Amino acid sequence: MAKQKKLNRSTVDLSAYPDLVVVYLGMRVTTWSGRGLLTLIGFGPKVSDSVAQQPDGLLLHEPIIYSLYPPHFGMRQYWQDYPSLEAWARSAPHRQWWEQYIRDTGGTGFWHELYYMKGGMEAVYDGMDKPIGFLSFAPNLSPQGPMFSSRQRLGMAGKSPTAPVPEEELYQGNP
Repeated sequence: MAKQKKLNRSTVDLSAYPDLVVVYLGMRVTTWSGRGLLTLIGFGPKVSDSVAQQPDGLLLHEPIIYSLYPPHFGMRQYWQDYPSLEAWARSAPHRQWWEQYIRDTGGTGFWHELYYMKGGMEAVYDGMDKPIGFLSFAPNLSPQGPMFSSRQRLGMAGKSPTAPVPEEELYQGNP
C-alpha cells in the first residue's frame, strides 16, 4: 500500500496589506453568432499585455476559466489599495476598453465583484444574460446615481474620477 502524502497546509499574514483589494472579473459569451466568442478570445491578449506593464499597485493577476459552456473566462486580481485600482481603471488601456465595451458589448456580458480588506464589497454586472455571484441572491439595483461608481457603491469618501462614459450618456433616454 502506497504511503499517503502528508497534507501541506498554509495560511498567510496579511498585516502588511491593510488596504488590500481583491477583484474578480468575468466575461461570458451571450451571443452565439460567433461574435461573442471572438470578442472573448480577443480580449485575452489585451489583458496579458496590460498586466505585463506592471500597473502600480497590482500585486497579482490570475486568469480563471469559469466555464467552457457557455464560454466564461475571467481573472482575479490583488491590488495594494483601492486608489491604485481606481487610478488604473480610469487610465489607458482600461479606459478605452470600457468606452468600447459600453458602446458595443461584442456579444458578451461583463461583471466584476470587489472585496475590500477595510470592509465593503461591491459589484456591477453589464449585459449578463443570467444572474451570477451577488446578483443571484441580493436585490438587483440599477447602477445609477449613488450606485454608479465602484467608489460610491463601497460608500467611500472622496470624489470618483471621471468615468470613461459619463452616467448621463450611458443612461440617455433610460430612467
